[in-house]
Amino acid sequence: MTLSRRTLLAAAAATAASRAAMAADPIILAVCGPLTGPNAQYGAQWKDGFEMALDDVGRTIGDRPFQYVFEDSQSDPRQAVALAQKFVTDKRYVMELGDFASPASMAASPIYQRAGMVQFGFTNSHPDFTKGGTYMWSTSISQADEQPKLAEFAIQAMGHKRVALIHLNTDWGRTSKDLFLPAAKALGGEVVATEAFLPDERDFRPTLVRVRDSKPDVLVVIAYYADAALIARQARDQGLTQQIVGVSSVYSPKLIELGGAAVEGMVTHSPFSPVDPRPEVQNFVKRFEARFKREPDAFNVYAYDAMVVAHAVISQYGADRKAIRDGLEKIVDVPSVIFGKASFDPATRRVANPRYARLVVKGGKFVAWDGTTKAS
Repeated sequence: MTLSRRTLLAAAAATAASRAAMAADPIILAVCGPLTGPNAQYGAQWKDGFEMALDDVGRTIGDRPFQYVFEDSQSDPRQAVALAQKFVTDKRYVMELGDFASPASMAASPIYQRAGMVQFGFTNSHPDFTKGGTYMWSTSISQADEQPKLAEFAIQAMGHKRVALIHLNTDWGRTSKDLFLPAAKALGGEVVATEAFLPDERDFRPTLVRVRDSKPDVLVVIAYYADAALIARQARDQGLTQQIVGVSSVYSPKLIELGGAAVEGMVTHSPFSPVDPRPEVQNFVKRFEARFKREPDAFNVYAYDAMVVAHAVISQYGADRKAIRDGLEKIVDVPSVIFGKASFDPATRRVANPRYARLVVKGGKFVAWDGTTKAS
């Protein structure tokens, strides 16, 4: 039977309309992270970074809307696993960003690996995160790289020898401690006290009494900024006047807001610093401050860079889940506030050639460490 010209035209129009509808389907990233619970502030910081990035790179790729859906995990491994199962079975989601804490991400990694969906843990510094499979990628610098640099900062650059270490008693905190201790000893440091604290702990006085009695030259803190600020306040209350050196996760203007005078003279290092003179950093800081009326911190920038990477790899290699994974292996020189231009090491699935800026709290703000600041 011969189809009429009208029928053929109608079929062609229907096909074209169907293709147009498919082309207009949004490209959606799944975000798994804390919006409530003890780490909720980090999810809020991520959102600011995501939104600024989308305004910069564009909210479309080709003729398709480019979007994200943020689901609250509270950075709890059990909730991260449940969300992973939801994300991978929904074909609208092409890539996942998160979770905030490495233990939550790593609990969900097997689900993403089996489903062939990239899990982009942009704040996951646990060295084992990207070992979870070929679909685990990160712009976060591994603790295997950071902790030796932290030991070098505290012992070699600052000249401290007797080290007391306080660390968060999670998988991330214990792993960081286990990487710091041998690096410190190799540099001639003597670790005179090692103390752990639980995520919900708020009274550090018994711990700090033991630290004080060990007579350290320096107190190294492996924690996030809220805990670090509280530890610093209670340390000063206990009469500890020693230098406090914090891991990069303590870096935030919030540390100074929460710690006040107790964090004056505290040093840290960070992949991002608003005092970094590079043009890409200063441009970002200026625009962020104009928009949000506050100084950006590292977690704002981590989220910003992650969204820029996601947009770039999908723009160049397509929105298919496997194409995104393969594209991360190939893509080079993605614009980055933190790295200038970011490329990935296919062996580690992390950004190649990480860098840190050394910082000190001076006059109630972070400034570049000048090589001389030590506790009195």
